[in-house]
Amino acid sequence: MNTNDNDIAVCEECGSRFRRGTSRMKALCPECASVLYGYENCCHVFRNGVCTKCLWDGSRSAYIRSLSAKDERNEQSLKTKLLHENDIEEAAALIRQGEPVGMPTETVYGLACDAGNPDAVRKVFAAKGRPADNPLIVHIADIADWAPLVQEIPPLAAKLAEKFWPGPLTIILPRTERIPSVTAGGLDSVGVRFPAHPVAQALIKASGVPIAAPSGNRSGSPSPTTSAHMMQDMDGRIPAVLEGGICLCGVESTVIVLDDAETVRVLRPGFVTPEQLQTAAKRVIVDDAVLAQISPDTVVRSPGMKYKHYAPNAQVTLVQGDRDAFLRYMEPRIAEGVCALVFDADAEACAACGIPCKTYGDTDEARAAAFFAALRDADAAHITHLYVRAPRTDGVGLAVYNRLIRAAGYDVEQA
Repeated sequence: MNTNDNDIAVCEECGSRFRRGTSRMKALCPECASVLYGYENCCHVFRNGVCTKCLWDGSRSAYIRSLSAKDERNEQSLKTKLLHENDIEEAAALIRQGEPVGMPTETVYGLACDAGNPDAVRKVFAAKGRPADNPLIVHIADIADWAPLVQEIPPLAAKLAEKFWPGPLTIILPRTERIPSVTAGGLDSVGVRFPAHPVAQALIKASGVPIAAPSGNRSGSPSPTTSAHMMQDMDGRIPAVLEGGICLCGVESTVIVLDDAETVRVLRPGFVTPEQLQTAAKRVIVDDAVLAQISPDTVVRSPGMKYKHYAPNAQVTLVQGDRDAFLRYMEPRIAEGVCALVFDADAEACAACGIPCKTYGDTDEARAAAFFAALRDADAAHITHLYVRAPRTDGVGLAVYNRLIRAAGYDVEQA
């Protein structure tokens, strides 16, 4: 920065003016994943010669915005192909060529690429518009493929894998050089899981490489639980989506890290619950970030912890309280474009009170499988404000609550 007086700093690249002491923001270099700093709402002249040209918005890594903008120009020339189970080899060939492919899993559909290919990973970031400090989870199809990706597998990690793999559990450990820095979001660790979905397993095996796969939605929007959802977000942005039916879990994997030889820390809740983890670990801690908003400059070890996620276009408010309290809360808020998302058993009472509503199940497991689709349906119905009756915060309900508070941008009210 050049200075023109004692109080004002001027960016030599774009001419933006700042008061001295303006807070700097942090992002990652798209080439080397070095931590880089620049002034908020400025062009970010970074070391290593990287400039993001005024695309920073305070919540997304700026260079991903620039990659996404470049990708937008190519959308019209690319038609995304819907592949089926007998097209596994075609999908695997695309992975080996460094292209991203939509992949079904038991949790949600993922945007799959060769985890060891930095250029392929950058294509995933560009297609999603994903912040680059949000690490990718690496998927394997044989437990023997885990060891080359991590520095060591502690006994507790091995015990957890034996109990819950294949399945919706991601275990974070220090990575080896087999995992590029860009895949790990610039961290020295990597999250690995062995998915249970047979089509995912077949694709990983046919590709012959570990597969990095974040959820297959545009970053920030509801995760896809069907191939149709993924086509809505990715048609024209990636070469192919592999059909695999409806995702049975409907919520992303549980992500854990080991605090010590006996302690598991849950960074992102999922279908493998803290209660289940306690059957294998002496202590299980649910990280504070699961239920609370964290600072934008916090370094996170798991996806889904930092940014606003999973949100439809509609404004979402999460409402805590029993059925009667929820109904009282909603009655003065009935208006055009307003809708409630409630438990199945609440629908009759909502109708009696004249409250427009949609339902998302009557058990934690049913709500997990249904709520992402319900958020997408709200947009299809042109709902402008969706009031969601909050689930419980234990068992699988904790995973649903975690996603909903992020979809709501932490707009949570007590009925």
